[in-house]
Amino acid sequence: MAQRDAPTHARTIRQAVLRAPHALSLADTVLPVPADGEVVVRIRAALTCGTDLKTYRRGHPRVPFGPFGHEGAGDIVAVGAGVTHVAPGQAVVFMPTAPCGACGPCRLGRENLCETLFSEMAVGAYGDALRLPARIVRRHLLPKPERLSYIEAAFLEPLACVVHAWRRLGTLPGPRVAVVGLGPIGLLHILEARRRGLEVAAVGRRAGAREQAARAGAARTIDAAADPGRALRAVWTDGPDVVIECTGSDAIWSAAPAWAAGGGKVLLFGGLPGGTTAAFDATRLHYGEVDLVAAFHYCSEDVHAALALLASGAVRPRDLITEIRPLDAIVQVFHDLDRGAGAKYAIVPDGTAWV
Repeated sequence: MAQRDAPTHARTIRQAVLRAPHALSLADTVLPVPADGEVVVRIRAALTCGTDLKTYRRGHPRVPFGPFGHEGAGDIVAVGAGVTHVAPGQAVVFMPTAPCGACGPCRLGRENLCETLFSEMAVGAYGDALRLPARIVRRHLLPKPERLSYIEAAFLEPLACVVHAWRRLGTLPGPRVAVVGLGPIGLLHILEARRRGLEVAAVGRRAGAREQAARAGAARTIDAAADPGRALRAVWTDGPDVVIECTGSDAIWSAAPAWAAGGGKVLLFGGLPGGTTAAFDATRLHYGEVDLVAAFHYCSEDVHAALALLASGAVRPRDLITEIRPLDAIVQVFHDLDRGAGAKYAIVPDGTAWV
């Protein structure tokens, strides 16, 4: 069966390419052609994220250098042979990875730990178009809900990671939650905690981020430059029931169990550089029965749950966008992020309007 194309006049496209740390450029390339089972998507909106910023700064063990960006939504341009559940012109949202479904972890329901999860990634969302591997097309290419803008739909990937983390937390020991680190992921955790009716204290360094946390629903905000443990106990005498670590700092990983109430849980969400060792107070963990819970990536059920939250309006991430920038400004966007200007930009290839 031949591929099916949507009408298009542009066969040369722009693509952001990261060749090494801080070596980002926008290059011209050829519009990709989908192989069997693949799809080519015209990107309507892509989002910057903390993982991309880490990759920009120092590289990433799971994200290769090359075409850059992994959070996005758009319209189908062309489909390869065998693809029947989407058609050219259709609005879609995609995930950057999908599990194989056959390895040991997949068979146990731990799809986020799939042995070949990163062997077929969809990277290159900072561009005019992106070819999606067949595995992603089968599992994680979904119709964009009509009520969602492309920018809101592109939040699917980070929200799925947050949904997975809360599923890992399981039954909570109580309703008091401290979110430490107020980047976009921390703010998504606040939105999810408030959706569940929980009381939130937000800990962050930047005044602007603390103000944003308050708008997201945090009842208390705390300057991380102070003593967070003491400040949290000024809010709750015995400390929060759950501490959610979103800084990616080994010092915060180590300190967080002392901040939690006895019988509490600490969610270790922010990843650390490879080879990092974090030290914990064994007395606090043992005699305080403080549980450490790690969360990584997402499973397919998290993807569908996150899309339902976005589609229903139960989670509204629009206010998390710092600014909309055109694709031509992508190099400047990462210069700005690297110096701490802004937190999450929407990259719209065709301009700066909300789409």
